[in-house]
Amino acid sequence: MSAQFRDYYQTLGVTKSATPAEIKSAFRKLARQFHPDTAKDKKIAEEKFKEINEAYEVLSDPEKRKRYDEFGANWQQGPAARSPFGAAGRAGGFRQSPSRRDTEEEFEFGGTGFSDFFEQMFGGRRGGRNGFGQTPQRGQDVEADILVTLEEALTGSTRQISFRRGSSKKVETYTVKVPKGIREGQRIRLAGQGGSGASGGGSGDLYLRVKFQRHPDFEIEGGDLYYELEIPAWDAVLGCEATVPTLGGRAKLKIPAGTQTGKKFRLPGMGIPVGDGKRGDFYAVVSITIPSNPSPKERAIWEELAAVSQP
Repeated sequence: MSAQFRDYYQTLGVTKSATPAEIKSAFRKLARQFHPDTAKDKKIAEEKFKEINEAYEVLSDPEKRKRYDEFGANWQQGPAARSPFGAAGRAGGFRQSPSRRDTEEEFEFGGTGFSDFFEQMFGGRRGGRNGFGQTPQRGQDVEADILVTLEEALTGSTRQISFRRGSSKKVETYTVKVPKGIREGQRIRLAGQGGSGASGGGSGDLYLRVKFQRHPDFEIEGGDLYYELEIPAWDAVLGCEATVPTLGGRAKLKIPAGTQTGKKFRLPGMGIPVGDGKRGDFYAVVSITIPSNPSPKERAIWEELAAVSQP
């Protein structure tokens, strides 16, 4: 079995020489266009949004991008294909080393938010069957990534996760609870759903490792969310009232006269969960926009302002 190669550059509509800033800009533009909360066809938008997220997950990470660029469409011939825990299996799947082919086992996942290709090339630790001989051996634990939205982390949700074990044609489906307040890196355990045991031993456990879905509007730092608030120069000079999106809905901010680029406005407790029922903070960071192609009238006003401002 083999996953289909994904062209992440094509997904984001950028060239292979694109800078990190260009990749980020392309992601934000597409993510806003296909965000399920605003799209008309939510089902199509959800799939497209996942594809965009996955592409940005790889191309925004220097190490992942380097690995992706190095092997490209020939990724199955790279180190991941030869690694005991690399790309030899299906999505989230794994194989043991060639010397232990009699113990290898493959998994194919569905509903985690990542494609087969991503899981095979960038998936984390995997497991298989333990031991040899007649002594009962417990199966090893298995890990797969699960993509969780910031909204799910805030309010909790239930997800349908499916997987197929080894050469079996049976697809097993489980309802997985994403608890309110879950944090990135935490694991959700499905007891007894990991690698099969040997000689009558029990199965290992399956762990779904949480990765947060990238958001088109927010940057995450720890438990804090950062939002780039663009305001025109005249509002920065004269002051204004701005509306910003947060995970709990839209909020209003009073921007005082004379606000400078980089000024941060803090909304306490409106970030993402950090544990013990607490949340980080939300920061709106001001970015002042300048007209790129002013009309003759606008230019005349700016020239008049410049003349008045000169000592």
